[in-house]
Amino acid sequence: MNAQLEVHMFPCLSDNYGFLIHDSVENLTASIDTPDVSSIEDALNQKGWQLTHIINTHHHYDHAGGNLELKKKTNCTIIGPAEDIERIPGIDLPIEHGQEFKFGSFEVKGFHTPGHTTGHMVYHFESEKIAFVGDTIFVMGCGRLFEGTPQQMIESLDLIMSWPDETLLYCAHEYTQANAEFAITVDGMNQDLIQRKSEVDDLRRELIPTVPTQLHLEKKTNPFLRSDDQEIRMGLGMMESTRTEVFAEIRNRKDQF
Repeated sequence: MNAQLEVHMFPCLSDNYGFLIHDSVENLTASIDTPDVSSIEDALNQKGWQLTHIINTHHHYDHAGGNLELKKKTNCTIIGPAEDIERIPGIDLPIEHGQEFKFGSFEVKGFHTPGHTTGHMVYHFESEKIAFVGDTIFVMGCGRLFEGTPQQMIESLDLIMSWPDETLLYCAHEYTQANAEFAITVDGMNQDLIQRKSEVDDLRRELIPTVPTQLHLEKKTNPFLRSDDQEIRMGLGMMESTRTEVFAEIRNRKDQF
């Protein structure tokens, strides 16, 4: 029997998404991060699944705050970035950059993506063409640089851009409408972006999630992936600047937006 990875997504807190992933063949269930224990438990009960794993992206409380409570209740195995073993509670299996590990029937590869935090990690299920990217990349946006540098973040985003275009990116927050409103201010001639903003406005009017996103859409409409674009550079007055300088200017403008 071929295993299929089932992903169950649910809103929690003010703008987070929680994710449960389930391997029905080996009867394993992981929570990607632990934003809210009660929401995770409700989702587990709804699906009839037992928590066996937690996979953490980074140390922020809305991503790792429920680790120890869930571990105490379920004796689950916690997987997380080796870089942040001191800051993420309860890690049993620390993952190094580029390391492969098994979740049941599935090969997963963890990648260190510093920027939002210095220890951030994303998880690529290559065979399933999906990835859980935490707060590194959002729909038409990227994570605020709380700890890392623009150079680190652009390298992290370049890594994600190296994946196949059809890869589904499960990002951890519903920031899309605000991201689109900002993106238009730096990439206002982009017809793909204009159309996508209209589609997003329609979805959010009905409270429909905009997550996950596909990588090929982000390459066309996410200004943080487009620091090479000539029209963006012209609009910023940065035709001769490096990609990192252009990225840093876009990130700074978003922080002030």
